[in-house]
Amino acid sequence: MKPLVRNATLNGYVELSQSLGTDPLDLMRRAGLDLAGLAVQDRWISGTAVIQLLELSAAASNREDFGLLLAERRRFSNLGPISLVIREEPDVRSAVELLVRHEYMYNEMLHNRLSEVSGLATLKVSLGVGTMATRQATELAVGAFHQVLRNFLGARWQALSVCFTHGAPADTGTHRRLFGPVVEFNREFNGIVFYGSDLNVPNPMSDPLLRTYARQYFESIAVSRDTTALDRVRDLIEVLLPTGRCSIEQVACSLGVDRRTVHRHLAASGETFSSLLNTTRVQLAEHLVANPRRSLTEISGLLGFSAASAFSRWFRERFGCSAREWRAQRAGQQHLGEERNLADLRRSPHR
Repeated sequence: MKPLVRNATLNGYVELSQSLGTDPLDLMRRAGLDLAGLAVQDRWISGTAVIQLLELSAAASNREDFGLLLAERRRFSNLGPISLVIREEPDVRSAVELLVRHEYMYNEMLHNRLSEVSGLATLKVSLGVGTMATRQATELAVGAFHQVLRNFLGARWQALSVCFTHGAPADTGTHRRLFGPVVEFNREFNGIVFYGSDLNVPNPMSDPLLRTYARQYFESIAVSRDTTALDRVRDLIEVLLPTGRCSIEQVACSLGVDRRTVHRHLAASGETFSSLLNTTRVQLAEHLVANPRRSLTEISGLLGFSAASAFSRWFRERFGCSAREWRAQRAGQQHLGEERNLADLRRSPHR
C-alpha cells in the first residue's frame, strides 16, 4: 500500500490556508482528504494526497513558501508519541538518531540519514514518492527538522547550510528569515549541515528521572517497520469507529488506495472488511464494557453505533447477554479472583 503520514502533519494547515485567502475545504476535497478527519491527530492518511494538497495550496495562494510557512507552525507534539521520548534523551545526538531510526512511526514517506565527516554533521531528508512534485513537502520536512534542532540548541542556533535540490523561489524572504543567510538552492541533496559538536550538546529539556519511564513507554507502543496491510486497516478501524464514518471507502481513502485494493490485501490474510470490523469491535467492546466508569451510551458512540439500542442488539447477538449483565458477570469474576489471591496469600508459608 502507499505510504502514510500522521494527521498531525497538517497541523495548522486550515489556519494557514485561510490566512492566505484560500479555501481549505475545497483544496482538501480536491486532494481526496477529509477536513473533519484532521481532528483525530493519530489518524493516518495518504502521504501522496498530502503532497498533492501542499502543491495545490501553494498554487492557489500564490505562495512558493507555503510548505515552509506550515513548518513554522510545527510543535514537538506533531511527532506523536515519539515526542515524549526525544524530549527526555540526554543529548541532541541520541534525540536525532531516535527520530531518524523511527521515522516510520510518524511519516512513512520519509527516508532520512544522519552522517558525520570531518567534524560536520549532515542530516539528509528525502521523500520516497517517485516522480511526484514534492517541493512543498520537502520544505515542510526540512523546516520541521530545523525547528526540532532549534528546540534543542536554542532559538539563536544557526546551521552551516540548509540545502534544497530545487531552484530558489522568486522571493526568498521566508527562507532567509527561518534559516538565515545559509540557505542554498540547486544543491545535490535536501537537508541540513551543521557542526558535529552540536550533536553532543546536552538536552536542556531532559529529566534523567523521567528518561527510563519514557523509554519503557516507547518500547511498549513502538510498532514494527514491517507493519502489515491488515494491521493498518485494523488501526484505522479503531480510529474511525468513534467518528461514525468507519466504512471501507473511508479506510481506502485514508490509505490512498481504492476499495478493491483494500479487499485484495485483506483477502490475502483470510479476512474481509466486515469480519475485521466485527472482530475489532468485539475486542474494543470487551475492554470498554469492563470499565464501570464508562456509560453504555458513551460506549455505543465509541463503537460507531448511531443509537444505544443498535449497540444493545449487537452486543446481545455477540455475547449472549446484555452489556449490563456482561459487565456484572465480569465484575463478579474479578472480585472472586481477588478473593482467591487474598486467600492464597494468607496460606503462604512466607507470609
